[in-house]
This record gives sequence, C-alpha cells and structure tokens, in this order.
Amino acid sequence: MKIIFMGTPDFAVQTLEALLDAGHQVVLAVTQPDKPKGRGKAVQFSAVKTAALAHGLEVYQPKRIREPECIAHLRTFEADLMVVAAFGQILPKEILEMTAYGCINVHASLLPKYRGASPIQWAVINGEQTTGVTIQQMDTGIDTGEILSKTEVPLAEDETGGSLFEKLALAGAALCVQTIAGIQDGTATRTKQDETQATRVGMIRKQMGDIDWTKPAVMIERLIRGLNPWPSAYTSIDGKTLKIWKAAVLPGGDGTQAGQVLTADKNQLIVQTGEGRLSLLEVQLEGKKRMAADAFLRGYQTQAGKQLGKQEA
Repeated sequence: MKIIFMGTPDFAVQTLEALLDAGHQVVLAVTQPDKPKGRGKAVQFSAVKTAALAHGLEVYQPKRIREPECIAHLRTFEADLMVVAAFGQILPKEILEMTAYGCINVHASLLPKYRGASPIQWAVINGEQTTGVTIQQMDTGIDTGEILSKTEVPLAEDETGGSLFEKLALAGAALCVQTIAGIQDGTATRTKQDETQATRVGMIRKQMGDIDWTKPAVMIERLIRGLNPWPSAYTSIDGKTLKIWKAAVLPGGDGTQAGQVLTADKNQLIVQTGEGRLSLLEVQLEGKKRMAADAFLRGYQTQAGKQLGKQEA
C-alpha cells in the first residue's frame, strides 16, 4: 500500500518502522516542525523525522496541516491510506477523506476510554490495571472514529509512564500492520464507539508534578510513576526542588501534618501524606543527579519534623 505516515514522538517511530518492515511504501512522513531545545537553543528533529531520514523517506513539516497549500501537497502523493500516530495536529475533513481508505489512527488507550492527549500517563496516574491500543478510522471528532481493532496491555505494579509508553508503542505498531492487512483483504470490521462509556483526558502539564501531600499515599505514588520520565513529580525541601522518581506506599501514620518528614535516617526517607506514609526511594535534588534515598541522605542533612512542599515557610 502507498501510505502517508503522520507522527512526531518516539511512540510513532515503532509504527513507522513496522509499516516499512511489512513492505508498505511510505511515500511521505509528515511530522511537526523542528524546535529549538536546551540552553543553546539547538534545533532538534522529531523522533519521526530522524527515523524517516534514516530510511531515506521524504519528510514534510507543515506548521498548519489544514492550510490549502498543505492539503494540495498531500494530494500529489496519490496515497492509498494515511496512518496517524501521535502527530500533534487536528486533521481537516479534506485530509481525512483524501485517500481511498481514509485515515487510521494508532491511539494509546482502549477507546472510548481516555480520548484526547496523554492517555498513557493518565492510565498510570488513575491506577488502571489494564489499558491498550485502539486502531480507529478517523473522523472529524477527537478520537471518536469507528474502531477497527483493539489490543489489551496489562500494567505492572511498578509501571511508569515511560515503561508503558514503550509497551504500547510496540503493541500499536504490530496491531496497525495487522489491521491494514484486514483493510486490504476486506476482512476489517468497523464498530461505533459507545458514547456512554467515553472519557476524555487533557495534556500533561509540568505543574501537575507539584505533589499535594494532603492526598493519599497511593495517589501520590501513582502520580510519581505516571509522570516518570516527564515531567516528573516534585516537592520542595529547604526552598530547593526535589524530584521524586520512585516511592513506596507504607500503611499507617501518626496523624502528623501531611508533608512532614517522619523518618530521615541513613537508610529511609519517609513522609506523612493525607492517608498513609510514603517512603521516597529515588530522588533528585535540583542541580544534582538522581540517586537512591540512602545516598541522598548521606550527602544532605535533613531530619524528622521537616515540612516538605507547599506548606513549607
């Protein structure tokens, strides 16, 4: 099949690679424009652009895909199908209906649950035991198209946003290739989404990582895992930012104010939450490297009774 592929982050690369491995002709890779990054503001390619160039594919980076000249440019490739995976722009009807088989989307949730942005992180944050990938026939709504196929992926107890990202990227790539085979031979089925079961999630923002210690320990621990590796969960200690990369929930607590350090010996850093206690296992003080709690405690003087986070004076 002649395919126009649209995607931007690492998640999409697995699908692009799978399409090429399956023998499809990717005539164009469409991705977001290059962006400056870091202190030096050096231009950084998207993960999809890097992969596409490595395969000698033509790359197109429109600022606004819905502009008439962009739509006209896509038409010149006379593709059979468009495949979209975390592209980052909303496609107009003219593009959705441009090819014989329309546009299909690789979405990292079991639709209609978790429509919208960041379904991977939210699955961890909300404590889901199972999530998955859906291939949908795109329409003009946000993740509202008919379902072509699904695959379930269980979450491990220590699942992070990053580890789940990798699992779903691989699962989505394989499912996309299988689904296209069904489209080609006419065996693919289309199922309308149950709107009564639909949920929607928004973008992950950096400020979401600011830990509210009044929440239960189980919720905070899930937040830490869900926001790992980006944007990360954090608190403050002595006016400095302390990122928390890994933690464990402990039962009990003595009614101490939420956010107060209960134990800070050479091995453990335990904090009171609104319900239960949290043992901080891996942390990173601003300007320092990530390290285990015991290594942090050997180099940083803190003690029981110290208040972390927003309550700190």
